Amino acid sequence: MQIELRANGIEVSESLRDHTERCLNFGLDWAKQDVDRIVITLSDINGPRGGNDKRCQLRIPLPRMRDVVIEEVASDLQVAIARSVDRAARSLERRLSRQREFGPIPVSPVED
Repeated sequence: MQIELRANGIEVSESLRDHTERCLNFGLDWAKQDVDRIVITLSDINGPRGGNDKRCQLRIPLPRMRDVVIEEVASDLQVAIARSVDRAARSLERRLSRQREFGPIPVSPVED
């Protein structure tokens, strides 16, 4: 499972990178045979103004299905990461169990 960490307006320290990877490995280790790649984007919505503005977006591309996309906003970035991983695990579990039961969910074409 390849983890791609992106940051917009946030300095990603080594401890934040370790925390992110630890959360992802702990929460999604059970799905490593189904998930090849995870893209996590961390951003600061309001910049230096503060507030409830740290965003964590988690995207898990799945073959022959729509991506699992979770976005969580919190005042603490580590809380946003933990919540998004928890939500992604539940969503991924539902999606994969439906696929096993009913077959792949078709990807709808993008309309411009």
